Amino acid sequence: MPDATPTPPGPAEIPDDASVITSDVPGSFAWRVMRERNPALVRKVRDAFPFSPERRDRFAALLDQLDVGVVEPIGADAHDHRSWQDWGIARHIGTSLLHAPFLWAESYFYRLLLDASGYFGPGPWRGVDPFAPFKRAELAGPETAAEIRALDTLTGLDPRERADVLLRSSLWGNRADLSFQEGAHGVDAEKSRLVADATERFWNLLDEGSGGRVCLVADNAGRELLPDLVLLDDLLATGRASEVVLHVKPHPYYVSDATTADVLDSLRHLCAREGQAYDVGTRLWRAMEQGRLRVRAHAFSCAPLPYQEMPEDLAADFAAASLTIMKGDLNYRRLVGDRYWAPTTSFATATGYFPGPVAALRTLKSDVVTGLDRATVAALDESGPAWRSSGTHALVQLRG
Repeated sequence: MPDATPTPPGPAEIPDDASVITSDVPGSFAWRVMRERNPALVRKVRDAFPFSPERRDRFAALLDQLDVGVVEPIGADAHDHRSWQDWGIARHIGTSLLHAPFLWAESYFYRLLLDASGYFGPGPWRGVDPFAPFKRAELAGPETAAEIRALDTLTGLDPRERADVLLRSSLWGNRADLSFQEGAHGVDAEKSRLVADATERFWNLLDEGSGGRVCLVADNAGRELLPDLVLLDDLLATGRASEVVLHVKPHPYYVSDATTADVLDSLRHLCAREGQAYDVGTRLWRAMEQGRLRVRAHAFSCAPLPYQEMPEDLAADFAAASLTIMKGDLNYRRLVGDRYWAPTTSFATATGYFPGPVAALRTLKSDVVTGLDRATVAALDESGPAWRSSGTHALVQLRG
């Protein structure tokens, strides 16, 4: 296990042409998110609850602000006013959201959406997750039920083969065509969609450090969190980890991002099923009671900043782990930096600051990517630019 004393993060080697991604290029992925996807999300949240006329006026004002696209101050009496000052809001006030770094602007948008819903303020909507209806609908959906039943089909696999299936299921998250139901089949077809695959090194590192602590930084709730939990159960059950720390968001964030409440909903959902799902759910419930599964909701998990700027206490947590697993697209952007990296840029270089071994399990849903070989990039580019953000490709990367 690595020494518990963290190595102070150092600067990553950033090429001159690896510019920070902004949203001001019409038609770009970031531009579509800010100009099309986010306004649509505001309307979806507004219509998912019986908000009062006054509250609906807040959503209308938010839509107007998005249309104008100007950064406005966070109120001095807001609970997170100091945090946003530390996160650089003063540099952007009065300027276009589209000119701000995309990572920063997206986080700022979600802060505004939560505020419009009443999540942070006094009154009856305080603490009501505006994304809860979407998370719960997915968790209770027939696709999720089918995937949970498919866990029973994995009992006949040898331990390593089963572990590979669980890792793939966690990697692909809510992709219904690449889940537990795949079992040990369809591996060749799935591997063709992997742009980088460090699976073998992933297991070797965990086997060498068996009995240590594993951190998993979660991404989405619902159908994606369930396979993450099953993977953590397997790490504990096989002894590859003596304890696991599941990092979630301290409050609702990007639509489906997992919070502690979502973890509990998922565990209860597993415990209410039969067969393997029940066994996994009850084992994880006991593991929480025993302290072998810990949930951590650090404030930095909702910061609009890359992990290179993480605070010392969070760096210490990661430094004490035999491996930290970063799940999903947003965590990848924060891990390597939300930049237009040349895709052949070394993943080890981009994550060289990280205070311990780190793995990325990510389905590609944005423009950021590192660690690919030239032949892979050439073949993908021939297929068109959508490979970077369509969710049809994925990667397993490791810096040990």
